[in-house]
Amino acid sequence: MYRIAVCDDERPRREEVRRMLLDLSVKSGIDFDTSLFASGEELLKHYEEGGEPFHIWVLDIEMSGLTGIETAHRLRDRKRLSEQIVFLTSYAEYMLDSFDVMTFQYLLKPVDPGVFEEKMLKLCRYFEEKERDILIVKSAEGELVLHQDEIIAIEAAKSLTVKNKLKITTTREVHDGRGLISGYAESLKGGRFLQIHRSILINLSHVHKFAGGRVVMSNGMELPIGRSKIKEVKDACTKFMVARAE
Repeated sequence: MYRIAVCDDERPRREEVRRMLLDLSVKSGIDFDTSLFASGEELLKHYEEGGEPFHIWVLDIEMSGLTGIETAHRLRDRKRLSEQIVFLTSYAEYMLDSFDVMTFQYLLKPVDPGVFEEKMLKLCRYFEEKERDILIVKSAEGELVLHQDEIIAIEAAKSLTVKNKLKITTTREVHDGRGLISGYAESLKGGRFLQIHRSILINLSHVHKFAGGRVVMSNGMELPIGRSKIKEVKDACTKFMVARAE
């Protein structure tokens, strides 16, 4: 499901976009959760109050109050960088002004439904590709979105107060997560990740070297390999390195 924010100060235009998304959902089988906002201020308030983020913002440029471009600037300034923007406008001259807020698409009104559907499907394919390279991890604060290539290891962490606590080490910092190692091992199977111990999952691209029954990762941390897994882990690492070099 893709969460879409439609922001336009004219109700008929908001409803028009909602209808086009509904039609596209019927044709494609893709689910869209659409929220309507009558102003840029309303959309900003949604984020200020901790509202769930969106995948796509469909923003009208010529709104009373904050324009679509001003709204996008304020959201980007608040580190809302992953959302993609589709601008709607009656005037092509606004196109240059929209470049520095990382616009995905710029559509002229009246919007042709066929063109709109084509651009939205392209955005959906973009997110599908992107999701293959991220990992969403549950934590005490909510959900963490991590880039797979930055994850060094995921370890089960002992805790007397927290069930299924995880320690997730990345190239930037260490996160506390929730879940089962076996669950993450299954969801990440067939890629760069390998379970080397019942309580440890590593990213093979961050393996630095082996030291006896331990593996040394790119940040210097040493992790134990299960006794029965030593040959399997070394073979898997070798195959991964060879495949990456080809």
